[in-house]
Amino acid sequence: MMLSNTAHTSRPERMVRQIAVPPAARRRSTLPRVDYADAFLLETGAAQDRTGEQWARAILDDLPAIARRNLRWGWFALGLKLGGAGSDRSVLGWEVRRSTADFALLGAGSRLGMPAELLFEPHQEALLFATFVQQENPIARAVWAPVGPYHRQVVPRILERAARSEARRSGL
Repeated sequence: MMLSNTAHTSRPERMVRQIAVPPAARRRSTLPRVDYADAFLLETGAAQDRTGEQWARAILDDLPAIARRNLRWGWFALGLKLGGAGSDRSVLGWEVRRSTADFALLGAGSRLGMPAELLFEPHQEALLFATFVQQENPIARAVWAPVGPYHRQVVPRILERAARSEARRSGL
């Protein structure tokens, strides 16, 4: 799959850039309708050394405890229904909906009508991370409106942290 280079970064040294959501990635979502979607590309070198689920665990489960707690609190405030952490069928409370050699799709239901999914898809030189959100009602749309810009700031930071951890692990 060819991934588009359509977006820019604010810092040239960044290993993460926002891109247009590839149609093939969007088709992986199991949500009946996707009202919000974004995608980021993490330049990692050998992303295919891990499965999508292994990347999901490395990115989310390996965050510092305070960051994991803050994310879970934020997701709870958005009405997401998360399970317990530490399960083989969940990653930081997100249900593992699909996990293959090619990708992992995590999902969470919602108390506010805003179910969401996270896609982790390793490619030869990069990891594609995408977020899909369904907004079932005006409340969900109103809640997401101020969160979207914040989400697009936080995701690159989390992915960059994972890239730095991966570089240290690989001895780069």
